Amino acid sequence: MTDLNFPEIGLGTAALGNFQQAITDDDAIAVVDRALARGVRYLDTAPLYGHGLAERRVGAAVADVPRDDLIVSTKVGRLLREDAPRDESQYHDGVPFYLDVPSAGPVWDFSYDGIRRSVEESLERTGLDRFDILLLHDPDNHLAEAASTGYAALRDLRAVGTVRAIGAGMNNSKPLTQLVRECELDLVLLAGRYTLLDQSSLADLLPACAERGTSVVIGGVFNSGVLVDPAPGASFDYIPAADGVVTKALAIQEVCKRYDVPLAAAALRFPLAHPQVRTVLVGARTVDELEMDLGLFETEIPGALWADLRSAGLIEADVPTPE
Repeated sequence: MTDLNFPEIGLGTAALGNFQQAITDDDAIAVVDRALARGVRYLDTAPLYGHGLAERRVGAAVADVPRDDLIVSTKVGRLLREDAPRDESQYHDGVPFYLDVPSAGPVWDFSYDGIRRSVEESLERTGLDRFDILLLHDPDNHLAEAASTGYAALRDLRAVGTVRAIGAGMNNSKPLTQLVRECELDLVLLAGRYTLLDQSSLADLLPACAERGTSVVIGGVFNSGVLVDPAPGASFDYIPAADGVVTKALAIQEVCKRYDVPLAAAALRFPLAHPQVRTVLVGARTVDELEMDLGLFETEIPGALWADLRSAGLIEADVPTPE
């Protein structure tokens, strides 16, 4: 477990890289500025986010902020290159997830030298002198390389003090669990698999992290939007949600309504009750969205709400819940 002093809430920056909607540099920088003004000090970014846009925008926003006041994480495993082949995992129905982005696209590279090049290029894009955290990014289909050469590069960077903590960030808990068991990781970033809607990581990742003393950061707390507004057509895992997913989210929302608690407020607070979870990330593309998220985070939630969710079978029976 890392000794970094994590806040309970941090800012994820995929949206600041034009994820599913293009925004201007000024609007992106304004979100980071407001987050800093509201006391948010943990920023998570990646080369993939907007093909470098998010890293550049984060760097511009924090250029005058004392470096020791921030925790900044970025990710490795993809290099941005002009001759990159099309990555179908970054499209849905032929439409890219990231819009109006630079022409250099992501190329997988978990080699030792590739990881070090990735860090150097991310430092150049952000203008920072160092990162606090480096994460192996989405190595689902590259586990052998990520666990060997990729991990070795991060381990060596940590050993010489270039970075304070290392880990991996993924949407799937099973391969992330394998990395936790095979490598000495300080933390993991898990998106979407420990939420009010989906606690599947209780079966593998969270117990492994408890055994190894690995900290957990949770992203995707709204499961791409269905835990904000579970209307037909809502998104789950970045694509339209299945009917059963919407039905379950609506049932959770009905319990929240009994206590006059917004569904999204319960979704934000829920993961932090687990002893391994240090931080939840919110992703906002506008200042108004950020203010909404931070306001939801401050919402008081009665303990009886969690008990009702448990008794209705809407959350796992043994899941930790907030006090």
